Amino acid sequence: MIKSHVDNAKHQISKDQSIGAQRDLIEQLFNDHYKNRWHIYKMNFVRGIFFGFGSVIGATIIVSIAIWILAQFVELPDNLLQQVQNKQEQTIQ
Repeated sequence: MIKSHVDNAKHQISKDQSIGAQRDLIEQLFNDHYKNRWHIYKMNFVRGIFFGFGSVIGATIIVSIAIWILAQFVELPDNLLQQVQNKQEQTIQ
């Protein structure tokens, strides 16, 4: 029983060390690739502009489709009313 606790503790320490090593490696790769912080800021700014622009375009398309669909239902009762009136006139004559 004690041995299983020791094995679990060793496994947890090994797992924590592995995660720490992975984080260090990712940080080193990031720092090697982006040595200039202004470059990072510029890239994030441009990314934000494109994200905002894409969001506006996407929302415009979705809203315009929703308005078009709703507009189709607005015309339905008017045409239906015309057809009923025409049928009534035909039956009276």
